[in-house]
Formats: sequence, C-alpha cells, structure tokens
Amino acid sequence: MIRPYTQIAENLSAAGDRPQRMQTVVDALWDALADTAVSWVGFYVHEGGDELILGPRRDQPACSPIGLHGACGQAFRTRQPLIVRDVKDLGEGYIACDPRDRSEVVIPLLDSVGTCWGVLDLDSHQVDAFNESDVAGLTDLLRAAGLSGT
Repeated sequence: MIRPYTQIAENLSAAGDRPQRMQTVVDALWDALADTAVSWVGFYVHEGGDELILGPRRDQPACSPIGLHGACGQAFRTRQPLIVRDVKDLGEGYIACDPRDRSEVVIPLLDSVGTCWGVLDLDSHQVDAFNESDVAGLTDLLRAAGLSGT
C-alpha cells in the first residue's frame, strides 16, 4: 500500500510553535492512516537525562517517561530511523505500551545542527507493517512541518 505522506506534507506548514506543528502532524497522520494497520502515532521529546517524555499523540495512551533502551531510545541515540519488523526481536529492549503492537517505525527529530531533540513513533498491530518507503515519506513530512532539519 502506498501511504499518503506526500499529500500530507503538501498541506503542512512550518508556521506556529513546535507543539502545534507536532499536533498537526500527528492529527494528519492519524486521519490519513485510519484505514491502515497503524495503531498509534506520537512524539517523544527529550527534556534532558536518560528518558523521553510523551508529546502529542493519537489516540491511545502510551508510556511516559520511557528510557533510552527501547526502539525510540535507540533511534534517538543513533539519530537514525529504525524499522522494527517484529517487536519480539527486540527482546528485553522493547518497551511495550500496548501488548498488541507487533511492529513500529521511529524517526529521529534533528535540529539544524544535527542534535536529536525527540522522535516520531508509529506502531502497528501487524508484523512487518513498515518499510523504507515509510521512513522516506515520514522524514520528508517532518521536514515540511519544520520538525526536522536534516
């Protein structure tokens, strides 16, 4: 299935403060992906220390704060996108906010000098729900919204 990232990006603006832009991205993704296997969309932000704090999200509750040992933490630390085909492959490193989740994609949020300030996380109840096309589309969307500079 081709995801509508380009269409979402075309309708986004880098105007407004960061939390507003984050909520706009979450809402747009949630609405556009409603008929897909995506079960959760949200941001985690780094406010210091060894944890990430839950930011704007849709529609389910999530864990917060989370340590840097899970998938979000790995993408944050490495500043590289992460596709998790099956969360069971992560073993003890997986932070299970929803035990039904089976796969996820995490995109680091980088400022203009490459410092990571948070991540965008999408989860699915299906194994192997995300691929490199999702990474590319989400990365472009985040740039369009002024949430990632690289």
